[in-house]
Amino acid sequence: MTTPTPPRRLRDLHPLARFGLICVVLTLLGGATGAGLQLYFQLHNRDEKPERFTIDDVKAQYHGIRSPSPLLESLESGHPADVGGELPDNERQALLDWLKGDRISRNYDNLDLGDMAPSEIMTARCVDCHNRQAKGEHAAAKMPLEYWDDVDPLSVSREINPVPIEVLAASTHTHALGLSALTLVLCWLALLTSWRRWLVALIVGFTGLGLMMDIGSWWLTREYVGFAWAVVAGGGLYNLGVGLLGLLVILDLLAPAGKKRADS
Repeated sequence: MTTPTPPRRLRDLHPLARFGLICVVLTLLGGATGAGLQLYFQLHNRDEKPERFTIDDVKAQYHGIRSPSPLLESLESGHPADVGGELPDNERQALLDWLKGDRISRNYDNLDLGDMAPSEIMTARCVDCHNRQAKGEHAAAKMPLEYWDDVDPLSVSREINPVPIEVLAASTHTHALGLSALTLVLCWLALLTSWRRWLVALIVGFTGLGLMMDIGSWWLTREYVGFAWAVVAGGGLYNLGVGLLGLLVILDLLAPAGKKRADS
């Protein structure tokens, strides 16, 4: 009695098995998309600027961000003297004390401070140049200081601590094992397709590299903030690879059984 030869390509599988694999791969790709959305929702406000997802969100998550407010930096650098303006020392010190304090919003127009209230000082010394209709050599219409809503985002210093080391270790454990296992399955399926070997090998190669770059750079970014770009690059490379591998597998499973494509 002759023992049946096991299938060597996905196209040799029974139609029901191929259908089941297509469902599995689609679910896997859907899960990868969901993970990307979950990461966006988790990190897009990490730098305390919810407008959009930026590299600062990655830096805040894995390295932390410590930066003085733009107004504080400007005052400490000597502005507005650098553009020919005047700001008496007592008013400059009042603004510095306000920006370094913990009552920024409450003291902005505090009546008890009288002429030393930040709103009064800015109206008298800053708004001529920092208003939406300002014109001239030193006009700063793109950085208005007319209202509290203008001043608020420029007055807050940021000190964001990175994710605790215990949380980072747990996240690494979960993602490294889970993603590696899923990626191995997807790579194995791609290697059983009839696509050209060099094409599949290329995608498998940069998918694995992307996964290692992404997760490995979490730890490197903790010490060296520049590696935040490697987190982004690795994640992008990995997600691109997963998408392409899934597409190759699905297209191969949908192709007519026995049709030659790559090795001929």
